[in-house]
This record gives sequence, structure tokens and C-alpha cells, in this order.
Amino acid sequence: MAMIEILILDALMKRDFTMYAIQKHIKDYYASLTNPSFGAIKPALTRLEEKGCLTCRKMMSDGGKLSGYYTITSKGKNELCRLLLVNPGENPLQFFSEARIKLACSEYLSKEERKKLFFILKSRALQHKNTAENTLNNEYTPLNFYQKIILDNVLCEYSNFITIVEGLEKDNARNSE
Repeated sequence: MAMIEILILDALMKRDFTMYAIQKHIKDYYASLTNPSFGAIKPALTRLEEKGCLTCRKMMSDGGKLSGYYTITSKGKNELCRLLLVNPGENPLQFFSEARIKLACSEYLSKEERKKLFFILKSRALQHKNTAENTLNNEYTPLNFYQKIILDNVLCEYSNFITIVEGLEKDNARNSE
């Protein structure tokens, strides 16, 4: 659930949007990672509004239809930063999409917060990579050809991700806020 909230808050950091425009913004920027439906966006908007992270004002559109325009609040900006720094879940299947979205939105964090985010994501990636390596090298877990190919690919993905994060760490260390 936190991922959809990050994506919504990211959109609203750019400007005020209707629910339809939020979905379009997410699709335009994150279609390769996720494609949330209105059925996922609407409850997330409600949760964020109830927490005071955003406000909704009703306005008549040019077509004469009543539309809700969402605006992020200062509490919403703080919530976005908080959500970005939450440890990713233990599930390796969900790790990459969650981690990539957090990296894409890391511009909202301070230099120290980005440093913390990079550490969190790199640590979890190393943990998942080590699990894959142990499975691949475990003589008591006989793997078939296809399982070995998939695990080799997983190891490459984690190695590439770790390399990306290390590059971001170096860039973050060089640049000031």
C-alpha cells in the first residue's frame, strides 16, 4: 500500500491533480514499474486525506463536471519522506519495484536522508543476493537447469542494482543539497 501512496504524493509534489490526472502521471512516469487502477488509487487518496497528507477541493471543470483537485500538504511532504525511508519488505519478488520507485523519488530527501535510503536499499539487495547465492551453491538443494539459469539472472539483477546504488551514493557524497 505504501508504494501507491509514494506515487500519489510524488505526483502531487509536481502540481495539483485530479484522480484521473494522478493515474495518468503515474502511468507516464512509472508504467515500466507499475500501473495502478482507479480501484487502488481512490482508497489511497482517501487514506492520505484522512491522515491530513492532502486536501481535495471540488471545482467545475471546463466541461461542466464537478472534479476533485488534490493538493499535497506539508504533512504530506513529511509523509512522503517517511515512506521513502521505510525498510522495504522481506519479499524479494516485490523488492525491485519498491526500491526503484524509492530511488526515483529520492530527490525529495535531504542529502543525509538519501544516504540512509541508499544504505537501506543496498543492505536489503545484498541480503537477497546472498540468499540467491546460497541457494545456487547449496549442494543439498539440487537445482535443475532452469532453476540455475533463473538464479544466475537474479544474481546479475542484484549485482546491477547494487552497482547503481553505489553510483548514486558517490554522486550524493559529491553533491551538496
